[in-house]
Amino acid sequence: MTDLAAVKAALKTQAVETPSWAYGNSGTRFKVFAQPGVPRDPWEKLADAAKVHEFTGVAPTVALHIPWDKVDGSDAYAELAKYAEERGVKLGAINSNTFQDDAYKLGSICHPDAAVRRKAVDHLLECVDIMDATGSRDLKLWFADGTNYPGQDDIRERQDRLAEGLAEVYGRLGDDQRMLLEYKFFEPAFYHTDVPDWGTAYAHCLKLGEKAQVVVDTGHHAPGTNIEFIVATLLREGKLGAFDFNSRFYADDDLMVGAADPFQLFRIMYEVIRGGGFSPDVAFMLDQCHNIEAKIPAIIRSVMNVQEATAKALLVDREALDAAQRSGDVLEANAVIMDAYNTDVRPLLGSLREDMGLDPDPMAAYRRSGWAEKIVAERVGGQQAGWGA
Repeated sequence: MTDLAAVKAALKTQAVETPSWAYGNSGTRFKVFAQPGVPRDPWEKLADAAKVHEFTGVAPTVALHIPWDKVDGSDAYAELAKYAEERGVKLGAINSNTFQDDAYKLGSICHPDAAVRRKAVDHLLECVDIMDATGSRDLKLWFADGTNYPGQDDIRERQDRLAEGLAEVYGRLGDDQRMLLEYKFFEPAFYHTDVPDWGTAYAHCLKLGEKAQVVVDTGHHAPGTNIEFIVATLLREGKLGAFDFNSRFYADDDLMVGAADPFQLFRIMYEVIRGGGFSPDVAFMLDQCHNIEAKIPAIIRSVMNVQEATAKALLVDREALDAAQRSGDVLEANAVIMDAYNTDVRPLLGSLREDMGLDPDPMAAYRRSGWAEKIVAERVGGQQAGWGA
């Protein structure tokens, strides 16, 4: 039997970081669909993020993306951090951008031209400066670097350039800061990607040192990939630093986490808990783009989906599972897992929220708050935030 009081106590400690860019406009390769009330600057993004935390109670930090969230002035980032804290949230990971400048057509940190590599590394160092100003712990790196055709560039030399650039940035990190290296098996490069899988990311992080960790983006895998095995392995090696939670049906769609395969999300969360990863050392972050659905409700729903998967994973009867596994009872072991997954945890989470002084239904509470109508009325004129704005 699982101790429900212990499950609720564990769930109270959960934190899910929301991404600033998810509050802005986004789209596909073909169209970006604007919505009324979308934030026009980082401050308005933080105001929306504060509402997500207000109604869920477990979204206390907001990731920034540079230059999408760049602010000017010597004390601007400190002021932004103060603004966030005044609204009940804090600034989280700083995400770099080495994929939207024309100079990066052939890559950034892996580019054959040393001047372009210098430009990319300088941007990453700037992001560390911003971390210093905001008090952020994590620098998150994703590189679009790769090639489209065989022979376009030397694959081995590109790995050498990557290692050199990462080492310089790693050396700039403070004692309490980390480098989180993300991977993606394809897109936008089609022949080869320079950081295509967890093994490549792990190899670079292992060489760099303890402050370098791997990010698992749940949408960045080929169909059928056993992501929970990757999670278990990285936890075993002490190299899992964070998740970027989202869903995909075919490629990297950045849909709401749990939308495509909630059972997979549950399996991942079980391995996180089993491997000791349910702690502040492993950051739970959303990385999503809400193209046709309302931004804030979609993020609230995503946070709730992570909570539900976590609650189910915490309900797995470990003693019964261990006994079935050791006796070789395949069906009973699977039944223990399925019993936990098939449990309706919504009443448990509703009770937990009431214990935390929250409405048991965050979606309904947000609808009643009038925030959606307020931002539509007030955010008129100016340029809405989005990819590159």
